[in-house]
Amino acid sequence: MNDLPRPVKRLLRDQAARAYDEELRRALVPLANHFDDWRQGGINSAELVELIEKFDRGPARRIWARYYDSDLVMSVAYAVHIGILDRETVPAEALDALRRALEFYAEQDRRQGWPAV
Repeated sequence: MNDLPRPVKRLLRDQAARAYDEELRRALVPLANHFDDWRQGGINSAELVELIEKFDRGPARRIWARYYDSDLVMSVAYAVHIGILDRETVPAEALDALRRALEFYAEQDRRQGWPAV
């Protein structure tokens, strides 16, 4: 990524932040359901705290690492590839920088026999 112009790096960081927020939002839905269960008396406070801690140690940490502790180009391309980010909303300059990484993910799918996303 060091060879990318600063404006493109900024675009990729913005896209990574968008992807992080969206993926985290999706992962929080089941936890939100546990809060509903807690409010209705289906689980107690200790159980809810345990679920929160499990979320923090698991999905939240993995999602953070994907976008902030990984190769920015690969992580943003992954988000586009799996539909976390809509390709149509990613600026063209960022897509140009992601081209090879997107090709890599498409090739991985082909090798595994998965349909194109």
